[in-house]
Formats: sequence, C-alpha cells, structure tokens
Amino acid sequence: MSLAPLVLVDGSSYLYRAFHALPPLTTSKGLPTGAVKGVLNMLKSLRKQYPESPFAVVFDAKGGTFRDEMFAEYKANRPSMPDDMRVQIDFLHNCVKGLGYPLLCVEGVEADDVIGTLARSSAAADRPVVISTGDKDMAQLVDGHITLVNTMTGSVLDVAGVKEKFGVGPEHIIDYLALMGDKVDNIPGVPGVGEKTAAGLLVGINGGLKELYENLDKVPSLAIRGAKSLPAKLEEHKEMAFLSYQLATIKIDVPLDIELDALHCGEPDREALLALYTELEFKSWVNDLQREAKQEGTEIAPAEEAAPVIEAKYELILEQTQFDDWLKKLQAANLFAFVVQSNGTDAQRAQIVGLSFAIKTHEACYIPLTHSYMGVPQQLDRDAVLNAVKPMLEDASKIKVGQHAKFAINLLANCAIGGDQSQGINVQGVKFDTMLESYVLDSTATRHDRDSLVAKYLDHTPVNFQDIAGKGAKQLSFDQIALEQAGIYAAEEVDLTLRLHEVLQAKLDKIPTLAPVLNEIEMPLMPVLARIERQGALVDAKLLGIQSVELGNKMTELEREAFAIAGEEFNLGSPKQLGVILYEKLGMPIISKTATGQPSTAEAVLAELAEQEFPLPKVLMQYRSMSKLKSTYTDRLPEQINPRTGRIHTSYHQAVAVTGRLSSSDPNLQNIPIRTAEGRRIRQAFVAPQGYKLLAADYSQIELRIMAHLAKDEGLLHAFRNDLDVHRATAAEVFGVELPEVTNDMRRSAKAINFGLIYGMSAFGLAKQIGVDRKQSQAYVDRYFARYPGVLEYMERTRTQAAEQGFVETIFGRRLYLPDINAKNQALRKGAERMAINAPMQGTAADIIKRAMVAVNGWLDTSGLDARVILQVHDELVLEVREDLVEQISKDIRVHMSGAADLDVPLLVEVGVGSNWDEAH
Repeated sequence: MSLAPLVLVDGSSYLYRAFHALPPLTTSKGLPTGAVKGVLNMLKSLRKQYPESPFAVVFDAKGGTFRDEMFAEYKANRPSMPDDMRVQIDFLHNCVKGLGYPLLCVEGVEADDVIGTLARSSAAADRPVVISTGDKDMAQLVDGHITLVNTMTGSVLDVAGVKEKFGVGPEHIIDYLALMGDKVDNIPGVPGVGEKTAAGLLVGINGGLKELYENLDKVPSLAIRGAKSLPAKLEEHKEMAFLSYQLATIKIDVPLDIELDALHCGEPDREALLALYTELEFKSWVNDLQREAKQEGTEIAPAEEAAPVIEAKYELILEQTQFDDWLKKLQAANLFAFVVQSNGTDAQRAQIVGLSFAIKTHEACYIPLTHSYMGVPQQLDRDAVLNAVKPMLEDASKIKVGQHAKFAINLLANCAIGGDQSQGINVQGVKFDTMLESYVLDSTATRHDRDSLVAKYLDHTPVNFQDIAGKGAKQLSFDQIALEQAGIYAAEEVDLTLRLHEVLQAKLDKIPTLAPVLNEIEMPLMPVLARIERQGALVDAKLLGIQSVELGNKMTELEREAFAIAGEEFNLGSPKQLGVILYEKLGMPIISKTATGQPSTAEAVLAELAEQEFPLPKVLMQYRSMSKLKSTYTDRLPEQINPRTGRIHTSYHQAVAVTGRLSSSDPNLQNIPIRTAEGRRIRQAFVAPQGYKLLAADYSQIELRIMAHLAKDEGLLHAFRNDLDVHRATAAEVFGVELPEVTNDMRRSAKAINFGLIYGMSAFGLAKQIGVDRKQSQAYVDRYFARYPGVLEYMERTRTQAAEQGFVETIFGRRLYLPDINAKNQALRKGAERMAINAPMQGTAADIIKRAMVAVNGWLDTSGLDARVILQVHDELVLEVREDLVEQISKDIRVHMSGAADLDVPLLVEVGVGSNWDEAH
C-alpha cells in the first residue's frame, strides 16, 4: 500500500500571493482580512485533495537568516511589508493552528530551508512529497519523490515539468538561478544573463556552474545570443555567480526537532476558531462552525455578530407545473431579481441557456432552456417559456433587480423568439443593479463583480464557475454543464443578487445625496447604453484592410531604420533586447528601472530619451504607435464585425473608472488617437449608411467650465460668459499682454497651464511640457493664481475638505473616497490631493454626459425622428441621422445637451456632420 504524500505548504508564499492577488477585504471596524481568508481558502482546498496526508504549513520566522550574514544586500530590494499585510499575520497563524494544521516557524532559517529539509528527509524514507508553493526556487527540490503544486494556477511540476518550464532539470535549477539572479530576493547573478541565456549555457556545456567556468572557451560556439561576449562577462562576475549559487541553494540539513510522524492534522479547535472568525467577521464560517457543532450534538458558544443559519431553497424547473407555480409567484410579486445564463460573454452573439428568478432571499429557481450534452434531461420549450415571461419582464411597474443587468437586457432583446430576430423581450422596470449600487456607494472600495461583492458584503463564498466548468481552453460553456450543478449555480447567483441588493440599498439609504446619482443618472443610463451597444456602428472593413497594409509597410521601414541606427538586427518588441541595445551598446543614460531592477524601456522613458536627441527612441516610439494601431484597430476591427448585423458592437462599462467616466472594450473606442493622421484614418472607417450622415456633438472645454463654476472665479466666469477664447484670455492674463497681442505660442502655454492645473500638474511638470525652466514655470503659475484667485481658493478648500471627510463630491452628489488623503507617505498623500482637486471636475463632466445621453435618448424616442446614438467617447456623442434631418437634429441636440446641467457658465456644444466619424468630429 503506497504512502499518502507529505504535504508541505509554503505559507509565506501563500500569504504574499493572497494579499496581492485577491480583492481587499476589511471588517466593519477597518481590520484587513482578505489575505487571511484567501490563505485559509487555499489551505482548505488543498487539504480536501490530500485528506489522509501528513501536513505542515511553514512560515518565515521573524529576524535575519544566515543568508543576510553571507550577503548584506540579500532581499534589500524588497519593499517593506505593507501594514495591511503585517496586521493579518498573527490572525492567520492562529487560524491555521485553530484548524488543527501543524504550523512551523524556525528562527534563523527561511521557510524554504525548513521545507527543503523535511522534503528530502521524507523522500529518503520513500514517502512522496507535495510542496505547495508559487516560488520557482523550490524547483531545485523536485525529484522522483517530490513534486510542486501551485494552488493558484493548478499547475503541477514533476521532473519533466521543471525541465519543460525552465529549460533545465531540477539538478541545475540552482546553477540557473545563480546565473540569472533573482531580483525579488536581490540575488545578483551575472548582469545581462537572463532566463534563456542561463538555460542555454547550462544545456550547451551539459553541466552546472562549476563545469561552465571550467569550459568558458566553449561558450562562444554555443547557439546563444551574444555568445562571443559572454566569457568575459562571466569571468568578470565569477565571484558574484558563486555567491549567488550559495544564496539560491535551499538548505536540506536544517537541525529540526520535528518528527515526520507528528505532522498530522489534529481536530479543529472550534472555540478558538469561533472567536477568530467572529473578530474577522467571517460570518459564513461562523455559521458553518455552529451548524457542525449542532449536528454533532455538542455545545458551542454563539457569536454575538453571527447571523442565523438559513438553509437556501433552490428549485430546478423541469416540469410545466413547477414553472406555472413560479410564474404565478412572479406575476404576484412587486419586486424580483432575475439573471440570464448564456453560452458566451458577447451579448450580441451569445444565446440564452436559462433563466433564474428570486422573489425573496434564500429562495430561487433556475429554468434551463437549451442545455445540450449527452444524457441531458428534457427541458421546457424555450420559446414557450420566453413568451410566458415576456409580459412580466416588459412590465415597467414590476420592479426588477439585476447584477450587471445590461448584459441580460441585451440577451433578452436579441433572443429571437420563434427564430424571428425582431421578436425579442424589451425588458422594462430594472430599477436596481447591484453592480451600480456598489459603484455609487463607493467606487474605490472593491471591484463590483458578483464574487467581490458577495465576499465583501455577505462574507460568503459562492459556487465558483471554474469549479463546475473547468479552466482554460477546455472550459465548458454553460449549456454543457450538468443541470444538477448548473441549477445550484444559477439559483444561488440570483439569490445572492437579491441579498446584495438588500444590503447595498440599506447602506445607500444612509447617504441620501447618493440616491439621485443612482436613480437619476446610473440606472436610467443603463438601458440607454444597452440600446447603443445593440445598435452598433457601421465600419468599412475594406478601408481598414488598406490602412493595415500601409501601416505594415511603414513598420517595416521603421524597423530597417532602427537596425541601421543600432548597427544590428534585434526584436523591437522585446524589452530585454531593446534594453541591451539602448543601454549597453549605445550607452544611453538609464532614466528609470522596472520593478525587477532592469533599465526601463517604457513609453515615457523613450520619450525622454528622444527629447535628448537620441534618434533610436524616436523611431521606436513611431514603430510602437504604428504597431498598436495595426494590432488593436486595423487588423482587429474587421474581425469584430458581427455577421448578423454587419456592425461593430462595443461594450460600455459604467462601474470601472472611479471618477464616474464610462469606458469601453471590444473594441476600446476611447483610445483611438486623433492627433495623428493614422489615428484619424481609423475614424474615417466608421461610416454612415446610405441616406444617413454621422453627427458628432461634443462639449467644448467642459472641465474648464466646471472649474469656473466650482471656483466661482470672476475672471474665468467672465471669459466663458462672454464666449471668449479661454486659453487666449488666460494667456493675456499670465503674460501680461492685451488680447490682440497673444501669440499662438502664448496660447499653447496658457492651454497647458489651464489643463495642467486641473490635473494637478506641478511647476516642474509644466516646465517640461512648455519648454521653460522651472523658475519661469513657477512664475507663470504664481501669476495665474494671482489673476484667478478663486481657482487657488477652490484647490486649497478642496484639499482641506478632502482631508477632513475622506472624500470629494461632484455637483450632482457622486462621491469619490480618497483612502490615501491622510497617508503618512508624502507621495501617496500628494497623489490623493491631486485626485481630490480633479475628481469633482472629471466626475461632474461624466455625470453631465450621462445625463445628456438619457435626455437625448428620451427626446429621440418621443419625437420619432430617424436618428440614433451609435457611439459615446469622452465628452462626445455620435449619432446616425437621416440626411434630411441633419439641420433639425443639429439644432435640437445642442439644446438637450447644454441643458444637462445648470452651471454658472453656459455649456457649449459643438456639432459636426460628415459621411464618416473623422469628418463629423
């Protein structure tokens, strides 16, 4: 009989990964708990996989180790542990002990060394070992008895797996690390030797570090990039390479007063866990403890904050009588939650798989319609069910609750009952959406997806989609999932939606100023966005194809130019190769480094190098710009044309940008550059159909106008009220000249000042932008504030209010919380202050364009005019308008958009018309 493997958990690795990878959670008192919950979930999952195994969770002990004595700079690059992580460590250790898992911390050595010693001792006794970690250093321990498991990715590394992943076997991992170093632990390695070079050297000489240094004369003949220059580099850094070898070596002979046979999980200490879970507000786990105790007939003290255990009642609807009963309940209900399950994530292409409903919490049903797999039970007729629920879903008097309901609205609108594309369901009465409720409540508190909200507000871990569908390329679509699993998942999803709504609504009710943001802006906008998404935009694929070829030709020319400057060919898309060319071969100054300590080749760095008259960075920036346009737009847009509609359908996101701005994806229309001819040509591919024109209506200088309103500055108010060119007026004030004497250069500088101040730009940043020294730039800023004192007063007032209350507001009451506004770290605090000044302007601009979209949609609906909104980008709406209505629509849309807010200055709307988007803009 084979022995169950010894399971060794790298607890320190778990902690860091859980803290950085999972959504942050806090208790009602502000205690961070996300890392604790994440680690415990991973441990429980691992324990279920190895229920009979000896088990140990190993953490780094406090204080230094022998490696610090060996190399003073060891781990010097690591930032100090975040306070929010440090405060969770004792809670985590106590929870691990409370669960009965053996916990090990050995002073003077790292967790890796404890794990290495235990693993090799166990392997020597012919017991298999599983090490659960995300640390690549551990690969050196792998052998016929020892494997690595990564719980976050599900990957398992045996000997073959190590070789496939790293290019060398476990026996040479230490040599591999010694050559390439480890930026995280500040193991130096050999400069310029990366992963591929390190593996190539070891494989090429068929040995380790010792053999490599004995055969340096063979290195130039190896098929490795830069092989000829490697021997000198290796020789120069030989001492550091062998020191790195020692630092990277995991000790396997640590004196441990631990018997392997003692590493068995004990019984959980429910009293201790109850106290811990109660303090950490893990309510569902408190409930689980009490339920287990009750089932065993034992006593356990109730936790004051523990919610009562309520058993959920979920029903899978396969019979007509069941459906009829639920239909009656729904028809009688004043409010219900609904969710639509589909076989894809594109609402314009996906098909409905089933419907789920909940009228009260902890009770829900799932009605499968089109599940298809071998042996699937008989389901109710799809069209009959959709026809039956259609009147109820289209009844605006019935209040509905959803989570990301826009997706469901589009699916139902496209459902094509009876195969007729015009026969969809026009959902009405969606008054609440938990995603938007959470977003309005606090846009910065968490992500607003279902799982994040459930974890934060319900302290519940729902059925995970990947658990029932699998991962990656083999993941099943929802219609392939067995009804037994699908029914629980779908019913729980709609139940949790209703439960979330009750919690979030109660929190929103305590802040009355947020009600108009939700009820008058976000919720009315949601169906408008759904309609715009369904409408889509017409795109000329042929034109994009021509431009794609031209961009490819320009990229080839730029590539040749880059090779000529560099004196050799290299991969322009490889940051590593580019770094070698820029900094090692051409000797350019290193302006900044990446998080791993490598010289940066980021866009901002290239721009700064280009300003210093280095020719290659300028060519690279042009190449990158062309490459992005080609891959993101000219190549991709034709592929995104929906075959059913012949149009492109972007997706708009209401709950992403913390300031309230909309964003879009698939495709992202916000980022099409309009300052370059190539970018404008992409807009030329967005065309009007025959007999129509595109009309673009754009707010002019809206954030500056909002600034004037908020600051109540007489100078700015005067400029906007008298329809002056505000940048020219600012230039006259700042440069001390009369309006007619303002030059174009002065106006450009004044524009940079106007917009720079909105975004919190410093005098240093402004100097860089307008090409003057810092002293001159500061003089301009000082003169600006002297001429516009209201602006300075607004900024100082806003900083003070933000520090006192922790948030700022838009004109319409939208809040942006600023967690770092009182941070001790000056950089964090200054960043929060800049956000505090800008957010009311950017957020108000977002509110205004949203209100305008609702108003324009309502006007077009009631007027019956042949025009429709097809795009929204920044402060601009793009409409398709029948040619004979262009003049009327141009006049009326100005009225509706300028009326979206009542400011102390007029809202100016500029309208353009053309056969394509570029012409209209």
